[in-house]
This record gives sequence, C-alpha cells and structure tokens, in this order.
Amino acid sequence: MARPLWQNWALSLYNKISQERVRRRTGSSEKAGKRLTEFFIESAIRVLGFSTIGFVLLIFFFLLKEGLPILWEVSPGNLFGTRWYPTFDIFGALPLILGSAYVTIAAIAIALPLGVTTAVFVREAAPDWAREILKPLIEVLAGIPSVVLGFFGMHVIAPMVRTTLNVPTGLTAFTGAVLLAYMSLPTIISVAEDALDSVPKSYRDAALAMGATHWQTIWRVIVPAARSGIAVAVMLGMGRAIGETMAVMMVTGNAARMPLSLGSIFMPVRTMTATVAAEMGEVANGSVHYHALFGIGIILFILTFIINIVAAGAIFKKRQKGGLR
Repeated sequence: MARPLWQNWALSLYNKISQERVRRRTGSSEKAGKRLTEFFIESAIRVLGFSTIGFVLLIFFFLLKEGLPILWEVSPGNLFGTRWYPTFDIFGALPLILGSAYVTIAAIAIALPLGVTTAVFVREAAPDWAREILKPLIEVLAGIPSVVLGFFGMHVIAPMVRTTLNVPTGLTAFTGAVLLAYMSLPTIISVAEDALDSVPKSYRDAALAMGATHWQTIWRVIVPAARSGIAVAVMLGMGRAIGETMAVMMVTGNAARMPLSLGSIFMPVRTMTATVAAEMGEVANGSVHYHALFGIGIILFILTFIINIVAAGAIFKKRQKGGLR
C-alpha cells in the first residue's frame, strides 16, 4: 500500500534533519580536534620560546654569581690596570678589552668592503647561474670549523705576514683580523644581499628612466637605500668576530700588551675570549683568578648582548618602515 504524500515528505525532512545533525556533530568534533592540536602546538612553541630566554638568563646569572666576587677581592685600580699577570695577582683587564676591540675593528675594516661588494655582485651583477652557485657556497663557508681556520692561519698566513712585512713574528693582531674578516664574511654578505634585495624595484626603474647607467643605479641609488640593512650586517659580523675564540687564540700571539698605536696591529695581542679559553682549565675553582676569568666573561657577554640588541633594534625599525620583506 502506497504511503500518502505528506508521509513521504515528512520522512524526507526527517532524514535531512538527521543527516544535518550528524554532519554538524562530525564537523564540530573535527573543529575541536583542530583547536586542540593548535593549542598544543602553540603551547609548545610558547614554552620553547620562553625556555630559550630562560636559558640565556640562567647563563647570565651564573656569570654574575661566579664573576661578581672579583669586585671585592681585587681593587678597582688592579682590575682596570694595564697589566695581566695572574701569577702575581695582577688582573688588569684593559689589555684584553683593547686587544679584542683592536682585532674586531680591524677585521670589520677588512670584511666590510669585501662583503658589501660581494653582496652587490651576487644580487645585481652576477648572472642567474652564477648566483645559484655563489649563494650556497657563501653559506657553506660559515660551516668551516674555527680550529681548521686557525691551523691555516698558523701555517700559511702567519709565515706570509712575517716574511712579507719583515716583522719578528707572524702571530699578530693583523693575522687574527684577516681570519676574523674571513669568518665574518658569510654573515655580512648574506644580510647585505637581503638588504639589497629588499630595495623596491621602482627605485631601479626610476634611476634608469632618468638616464643613469646600471652601475650608477647600483652605487648611487640601491646601496644608499639599503644602508640601514648593510649597517645591520656589519653589527652582526662584529658580533661574530668579537665572540670567536679558537682561531684568534691560535694566531694572535697571546701577549697581554696595550695596543695603543697603529703599529700595534703588526704586534701580538691577547683577546678576552682567548684568555678565558687558555686559562680556565688551569685555575682552581673559587680562586681569585677563577673569578677574574668569569668577570671577563661578564664583560664579553654584555658587549655581545649590546651589539645584538642594537642590530635587532635596527632590523625592527627597518621592518616597521617596510624596508625588509
């Protein structure tokens, strides 16, 4: 017996309502599962981010705990003196600070023109096939161990400096600056190349439309427009150079002397990182010398932190202005 028309319509409506309820339940469960997954992922990212900050703070607090006792164990005149002789309880840190600054500034003076011109060539002048080869090759240079570079500096660069410049030894601040410049180049080139790439294409088109040549456009329009990004590259390269240990310890001669003249670049110096690395394994735990080395670590940490903060602030301002993509 056939059903009445209204029963068929009612049964069809009931089936549609049931299907809609099932679909909503399934969809809500899927959405709940996605929300739960997103919550766990966001929580994990948040925990990892805060843990990184926590690790940095713990390292700084550890340095303070081990290094601050030097302030009341040694007089300020001794601590900021011009001689470093731990055997006789003389802990003048000025030669170490000036040695690090001397080598770092010399390295940046060498690496800056090389890094910027290389970045300009890779971004503006090199053909596509050469750019695809050069960019990964530059990144690979950053992975060479510093010990390997130190051996290269001792056996190749140092003898060359000694014979070419006719100096008593090739283990000088200049040798360390050359190695640090090489180690800073990948950072400077990569960041400077990104800064050049972020210059709007309209700048190039406007300069060419006004009759400028390709090289005039590069040096008078593109490079000046990317100068803030290039400054960031220099700061990051400086942070890379000032924190280097092994290569500098192997090629600078490790003489704790005051580099007060321009000729001091061809004389041995000692940096803060090399001092900590060379002497930390020989000191007694809790001794005055031990606390002095941690005090040097505090100075080095603060200097590196300031350089990174300045670079990060410059990057943030550039992003706000739309200079970085």
